[in-house]
Amino acid sequence: MEKAKVYFTDFRTKAFGDGLPTKLKKMLKKAGIGDIDMGGRFVAIKMHFGELGNISYLRPNYAKAVADLVKELGGKPFLTDCNTMYPGKRKNALEHLECAWENGFTPLTVGCPVLIGDGLKGTDDVEVPVEGGEYVKAAKIGRAIMDADVFISLTHFKGHEMTGFGGTIKNIGMGCGSRAGKTEQHSGGKPDIDEEKCVGCRACLKECANDALHFDAEAKKSRINHDNCVGCGRCLGACNFDAIAFGLDSAIGDLNRKMAEYTKAVVDGRPQFHISLIVDVSPNCDCHGENDAPILPNLGMLASADPLALDQACVDACMKATPLPGSQLADNLAKKDFVDHHDHFTNSKPESEWKTCMDHAEKIGLGTRDYELIVVK
Repeated sequence: MEKAKVYFTDFRTKAFGDGLPTKLKKMLKKAGIGDIDMGGRFVAIKMHFGELGNISYLRPNYAKAVADLVKELGGKPFLTDCNTMYPGKRKNALEHLECAWENGFTPLTVGCPVLIGDGLKGTDDVEVPVEGGEYVKAAKIGRAIMDADVFISLTHFKGHEMTGFGGTIKNIGMGCGSRAGKTEQHSGGKPDIDEEKCVGCRACLKECANDALHFDAEAKKSRINHDNCVGCGRCLGACNFDAIAFGLDSAIGDLNRKMAEYTKAVVDGRPQFHISLIVDVSPNCDCHGENDAPILPNLGMLASADPLALDQACVDACMKATPLPGSQLADNLAKKDFVDHHDHFTNSKPESEWKTCMDHAEKIGLGTRDYELIVVK
């Protein structure tokens, strides 16, 4: 496979010159986004709107720059993300949209509609075959995302408490999974019901196709028969009271490999383009309701038609950077008995691991880790 092209521009601007959104658009044009035929086509722009309380997510200004460029190219863009598998402010479309609006993502601010990809309760998904999949045969992807004609990812590159970093593959693979899809990636187990939270509405029973759920009339609570349960996660999306939960018990290596296979399901067979911004590099995911101090400086904006090459280029740029004082990473390195892994993400979160994702992504043909970096001034 020949080298992938990855385009890079820094965050420097001149006084009274163009701002960063304009600089981003110029880089995207150089990177060949205009080569995609978007005329009259629906274009999904997948990003993370940030959990309430977290302020390290990408600013809406960057999303607007991408949406405006898509419209210039004749496309019909919409910003999208899928609901979360865990309680929070993004577990159903109503709360998710309110969260996005509070964080600045409205049709007026970003210049296009904002849609939640897997519907009201996170159950509107489609099963997409994974060519070459070893862990996932059919990924459960938000229907609106798969209905789009063109797919663009807009990623906040940051640290992550499990997968080492959250880059393009995580934004796509985990982010485009429906609630059931996220459950499949995160969990190797089966759910449990919190009796204190269960109100006995029986909505979960309607979603179970395996006779794993039944209603205890005396206790007025739903029960799970783990012998019949297949761990599909459909009941999770049906419960409006956060009474059903899966443990995050999938081994990190398995999680990483499933994430790569989910990404392949999303991007295979249609026009795609990927953008990643190394800015406000928080040590944890934007799914947290808070964010810690950045571990690395703001390095730049990158783009590629190859999601794997883009993640590799971002990793390489980060590894060359100097940790920021006062950050979790710097604090860890200053500890007397700390073992230096010579890897900023592992040093920040020693329990995390990211290399299995990259290795598996290349193995299944998601892209290449061999790239040519093209600097755009």
